[in-house]
Amino acid sequence: MPRFAYAAIDANGSSVEGVTKADTIGQARAHLLDQQLYPVKIEEKRGALQFEISQSKVKKKELMHFTRQLAVFVKAGIPITEAMEVIGDETTDVALQRTISNMVEDLRNGGTLSGSAAKHPEAFPTYYIGILGSAELTGKLDDTLENLATYLERELETRSKVISALSYPGVVMVLAVFTVAVLAGYVLPKFKPLFEELDADLPFATRALLFVADLFTVMWYIPFSLFAGFVGWIMWMMKTEKGKEFKDKLVLKLPVISGIVEYSILERFCRILGAMVRAGVPLPDAIRTTTEATNNTVFRVRLEEAQTEMMEGGGFAAPLARTELFPGAARQMFKVGEETGTLDKQLEVASIYFDRELESRIKRFTAMFEPLMIVAVGVIVGFVAVALVQAMYGVLNGVKE
Repeated sequence: MPRFAYAAIDANGSSVEGVTKADTIGQARAHLLDQQLYPVKIEEKRGALQFEISQSKVKKKELMHFTRQLAVFVKAGIPITEAMEVIGDETTDVALQRTISNMVEDLRNGGTLSGSAAKHPEAFPTYYIGILGSAELTGKLDDTLENLATYLERELETRSKVISALSYPGVVMVLAVFTVAVLAGYVLPKFKPLFEELDADLPFATRALLFVADLFTVMWYIPFSLFAGFVGWIMWMMKTEKGKEFKDKLVLKLPVISGIVEYSILERFCRILGAMVRAGVPLPDAIRTTTEATNNTVFRVRLEEAQTEMMEGGGFAAPLARTELFPGAARQMFKVGEETGTLDKQLEVASIYFDRELESRIKRFTAMFEPLMIVAVGVIVGFVAVALVQAMYGVLNGVKE
């Protein structure tokens, strides 16, 4: 059972510190209240040898639920500290629970919501903190939290669309590789001694399949080395700056895939920037934060160039148009928003446009890729079947001779 260290005030007003056992932090607080101890601070106590199995980074889905729940509490007039305590007690995500506990302590010590959130970058993105800070100044915290929750929900939906589009081809390819591996690595080698004994004249397809079988059995070190090199290459692209830059350039050159990636980035850019402008964040700060939140280095470099031009008085729409990242319809929306003072609305319209276009491209990708994968799998399995059948004919011919 988890142990919680606490600092509390007893009925006489004296400070008390200690440790209690409970399943959750909420049960620990209730246990202390039953003892007429009013907790000021409660945090989970972990031993020096205890292994941390929970994730340190808060999931986007959990952050979305937290934001929406907090918006409801704030609209109802419940103090933020009490609202966050209730949310923290009910959540099952350990990382979020710890983050909320630390934020509640900061708030009780006189901190602000945005300031306490800024201490937890593992939970709150930079744009989230900037929007919170502006909401605190304008007094529109409830509406801003609701807008943030809606944005996070739509971002999760967009990510889910992309993942679902790529998951089916991946699963089909894995099944195809598994089928070939079983046939070439297990079934065909069973007949190899028979082929050698009869000195059968095997066709090219069968000999090629036998070579593949030998490659994964006798010469296993070759595919193992290639696989290790592939994993190392993937790690290099994911962990190093040069690798990330190479990966970002590569995905933007892949047919069909590049369109999906581009529109997902543009949709996210417009949605974050629109949310920040609508929350009252100064445009230079909003542009800087949105650019930093862009996860593609190619886009980020061009947006940083546009940001520099904006700071030098180049306006908003023109520098973005010169990046050549945005289609003509979006550039026109930016121009209208800048000239009419409705930039937040035009950014929202642009994000909806990109979202719909992204969904359309994903559907086209899926519709095109599914039959291609079926044909590819059919060709692979058919080749293996033909190789086996031809091998049997070779054996029969050898027996006849």
